[in-house]
Amino acid sequence: MSLLPTCRDDCLALDAADPLRALREQFDLPPDVIYLDGNSLGVLPRATLPRLQRVIAEEWGRGLIGSWNHAGWMELPRQVGDKIARLIGARPGEVVAADSTSINLYKVLAAAIELARQRDPRRTLIVSERENFPTDLYIAQSLAAQNGMTLRLVDGEVAPHLNEQVAVLLLTHVNYRSGAMHDMAALTAQAHAAGALTVWDLAHSAGAVPVDLHAADADFAIGCGYKYLNGGPGAPAFVWAHPRHADRVQQPLSGWIGHAAPFAFSPDYQPAAGSARFLCGTPPVLALHALDCGVDTVLAAEPLGGVAALRAKSLALADLFLARLRERLDRFSIRILTPQDHARRGSQVSFAVPGDGFALMRELIDRGVVGDFRAGVDGQPDLLRFGFTPLYVRFVDVWDAVEAIHAAMLGGAHKQTVARLGVT
Repeated sequence: MSLLPTCRDDCLALDAADPLRALREQFDLPPDVIYLDGNSLGVLPRATLPRLQRVIAEEWGRGLIGSWNHAGWMELPRQVGDKIARLIGARPGEVVAADSTSINLYKVLAAAIELARQRDPRRTLIVSERENFPTDLYIAQSLAAQNGMTLRLVDGEVAPHLNEQVAVLLLTHVNYRSGAMHDMAALTAQAHAAGALTVWDLAHSAGAVPVDLHAADADFAIGCGYKYLNGGPGAPAFVWAHPRHADRVQQPLSGWIGHAAPFAFSPDYQPAAGSARFLCGTPPVLALHALDCGVDTVLAAEPLGGVAALRAKSLALADLFLARLRERLDRFSIRILTPQDHARRGSQVSFAVPGDGFALMRELIDRGVVGDFRAGVDGQPDLLRFGFTPLYVRFVDVWDAVEAIHAAMLGGAHKQTVARLGVT
């Protein structure tokens, strides 16, 4: 995949020779749609509908309440978590699937703050990027206010801001706007050298790029289930704590499922061992089964090289997209924000166009090319984002997508003004 295709037939040849091509059959893709928005919502796996039908009709319909025991419903957070662990460099028993990314971030960031302040009460800073995903910043703002701390948002390099005042470094591994990827191991080492703990958001990493939490010596991590893990809209998220912390911290949402013995119904809370203490409420059985099907689609790549093979194809797809953008859209003065360097790039490409990016994206969707739009704030440009999920995206899809973008730009779609939808 090192040589870029020079024509559409080259793309078809690459797709025919692609060792991962059969993985596309796992998904129920709409006909005549080029779907490049897996970085926002993954495609429906074919296995999900029959799985949910079985769970609803048999386990719930016939098994009724007995299925909490006979169908293993209570074990789903750990079972799905163990599968996700294989994708992020964690070990069995260390990951649980539960709640949303925002709620899990609240849990681990609160735990990290408490742990850091126990070590040194003078540490009063949480450091993050100004362009971090808003929910991460909102949660951090809330916890900073609750703990008498300050959230410091930085632009550019993060390392110079790590000092003896920092309690926690909170970063998203792959930036949701630009697609730029941090060096997790290097920044974790720098944070530790400054005496700080790290919390990593893997929403745009898990299932898309190689992640090894233990090799990076990370402290805490959370992530999303409905992007590259294909768990469906609003799928449960996941949470991980390094074993050196997991039995020492007490997260603030001490619900009954995180109790050491939930069905003892003790009036006093005693946290479960390890990452299980980060559970809170009753497991969402249907959503966890859907997530389980989604994670299976990624694990299906293991005999073919696993995440490393997915990453190689993703980079090749994005390389083609970037090359074709520069060739076909240079005259339109587009601005590419995603790094060219493979080591600094996630699994998406983001660019800005002069004019109305939302109008252009709506035109592309009408043409059968689905990406997404993110509005600029504080002087930043509006962005069009395109995700390259190698499980189902083909080289010919990339070729045809750029041709559609070129045609839409020639037609002046970016010069139009259209009413923005509630969800953009």
